[in-house]
Amino acid sequence: AGGSAALLALTVGLRTVNCLLVQTSFVPDEYWQSLEGAHRMLTWEWASGLRGYSYPLIFASIYKALQLLGKDNVQLLIWVPRLAQAVLAALADVKLYSLVRHLENAETAKYVYFCQLCSWFTWYSCTRTLTNTMETLLTIFALSYYPVKGSKMGSSCKYLALIALAIVIRPTAVIPWIPLVCSHFLQEQKKMDLILHNCIPVGLVTVGTSLIIDRVFFGEWVLVQLNFLKFNVLQNLGTFYGSHPWHWYFTQGLPVILGTHLPFFIHGCMLTPKRYRIFLATVIWTVLVYSTLSHKEFRFIYPVLPFCMFFCGYSLENLKAWKKSAASFLLLTNLVPALYTGLIHQRGALDVMSHIQQLCHDSYHSQAFVFFMMPCHSTPFYSHVHCPLKMRFLQCPPDLTGNESYIDEADVFYSDPLGWLNKEFHNDTSLPSHLIFFNVLEQEISTFLTSRDYVKTATIFHTHLPQGRVGSHIYVYRKNK
Repeated sequence: AGGSAALLALTVGLRTVNCLLVQTSFVPDEYWQSLEGAHRMLTWEWASGLRGYSYPLIFASIYKALQLLGKDNVQLLIWVPRLAQAVLAALADVKLYSLVRHLENAETAKYVYFCQLCSWFTWYSCTRTLTNTMETLLTIFALSYYPVKGSKMGSSCKYLALIALAIVIRPTAVIPWIPLVCSHFLQEQKKMDLILHNCIPVGLVTVGTSLIIDRVFFGEWVLVQLNFLKFNVLQNLGTFYGSHPWHWYFTQGLPVILGTHLPFFIHGCMLTPKRYRIFLATVIWTVLVYSTLSHKEFRFIYPVLPFCMFFCGYSLENLKAWKKSAASFLLLTNLVPALYTGLIHQRGALDVMSHIQQLCHDSYHSQAFVFFMMPCHSTPFYSHVHCPLKMRFLQCPPDLTGNESYIDEADVFYSDPLGWLNKEFHNDTSLPSHLIFFNVLEQEISTFLTSRDYVKTATIFHTHLPQGRVGSHIYVYRKNK
């Protein structure tokens, strides 16, 4: 028990450092499906019943607790949810270690734990307030209670409850668990008991709770999990946000998130005993299912990464004479991308919010009006300002009516930025006090900026890898009073 407590304390410390060393933005969903929802800034997904209120409610509860304690200042509102995520990530790391120690031995568990801690993508993602992060952490917790062949730690009720919770937060969490639950069902002697005493009660309680929460906030009965499935799988409308070839997860997705762990993963798959083939089947099945969907992102397959780390750790443990060299190689080759992506790449989206926070303390903040002329949801919003500042961004909801000629506001703006601005702000009294945009836009709208008496007040670095509408720097322009 003392050893477990020490390991947990060490891991919490490491994940806290991890949290503090991740100061960049990843994807808009990190804020717009969690923190902004808690600030009542709900996107079109809630208006269409694609997202439930259960996940934002967690953060709204944290905000309420801070408010009751009189500590609801903007820095705490930003960092407390992230630090809470870091503690959960540490608990998941220790759970993974305990699981492998129980299934194998302390030596193998040590190497799986090491692989998990030095994975650059886990470092980059595990302390973020993404639904994918919570899905991954709940997957690890559920796995620690999953009845693997020969395991005595299995608890059908606990692992099914954790899966159900993950599905409530992000319905795609069901995908990796399909082969695992099917395998468990086939091996289970008392199949009817499993269904009647575990599956049905757990399903009714979690779906029922989710339904009631959503009924309170939507004002009507909405089954968001079904709507989410229809939109992303049956109608495949996620393509609105981009599409990739079917093989993308095999040729880019999985190799990138695994990084230099890839050869160890392949080696571990060849070594592990037959009873762990279900873990490999889960990885392959999940990647195959996601490959059938046009819209692909690295974070979608994040939940299979802990399964991969199991095979990587098994590989390391069996390298014998090469163990130390291989461990050093993994640590060094993951440290660089972890620090670069955590501290440098895409940091401007968060740094610019510090400039906007200062407007809250200006004497004229009630007259301030900030307009983000960027691809929509490029930055956080009220969750990183926490004052009644007037702000606006370019909207980009997809069309759900089947109108083929539909173009969202952001696309209309980018087709003719200067014309759009002159038309939108033909009356000088409606002009924003501050304009925020990527440097790639500056030349196109320079005549508007000059004629309306705007001056550049800040240049903020964003990325070394500018792409399309996303530039290397973010500019802040202020209108002269």
